[in-house]
Amino acid sequence: MRYDATLAETIGIRGHGDDLIEAYTARPMSPGPHPGMIVIHHMPGYDRESKEITRRFATMGYSAICPNLYTREAPDAEPDDAAATARAQGGVPDERFVGDAQGAARWLRSLPTATGKVGAIGYCSGGRQAVLTGIAVDVQATVDCYGAFVVGTPPEGFPLQVSPLADRIPELGAPLLGLFGNDDSYPSPEQVDELEKLLQENGKTYEFHRYDGAGHAFFSVDRPSYRPEAAVDGWQRVSAFLARHLGS
Repeated sequence: MRYDATLAETIGIRGHGDDLIEAYTARPMSPGPHPGMIVIHHMPGYDRESKEITRRFATMGYSAICPNLYTREAPDAEPDDAAATARAQGGVPDERFVGDAQGAARWLRSLPTATGKVGAIGYCSGGRQAVLTGIAVDVQATVDCYGAFVVGTPPEGFPLQVSPLADRIPELGAPLLGLFGNDDSYPSPEQVDELEKLLQENGKTYEFHRYDGAGHAFFSVDRPSYRPEAAVDGWQRVSAFLARHLGS
């Protein structure tokens, strides 16, 4: 009989500035070894959906961790309240995010079942942060799910106020998978084209897939934006990409 079990729990890890931040983890209970995955939550926050995705990676054979990037703004707050506080401040500063992602990668590599290989995946604002992870953190694969403002700048009044990463694409050290909806505005198809051109010009390893009839957040099963065909295909692409670059 094949043993099939996962452990999911809330822990504390050391992030940027050695701050203690909350994180949700899920990992297989089989002996391993297992590669690691950093799950970067979307702008709505460290919520049930983000935790479900973290558990899904555990069932796929990865030790996964989702750091609560809003721990400092609103410790122990409900996800909607924490996200509102973070949005009011323009989102998570890049330097702080990188420190938190480095802490997550360090925790994954500390596990006795770790292979040492770590990937990252992010959704919405987390998609941009996944690209930033591939630039600034020691990871071996990264997945950008409709990340806004990797190129281009947010319009005035937009809740996410960040700088584009276009000038840092030469620093990208990990293969990149990008999944985008052709009906999205942030990122728009034109912005996806711009990012793809930068990747090509800099000789980066990447793979992009774009979906007609899908806009932003097409993976979100509880939202009107959910597009089952795009999401199913997207998960298949994620699984194959990570198996190729991380093993499982």
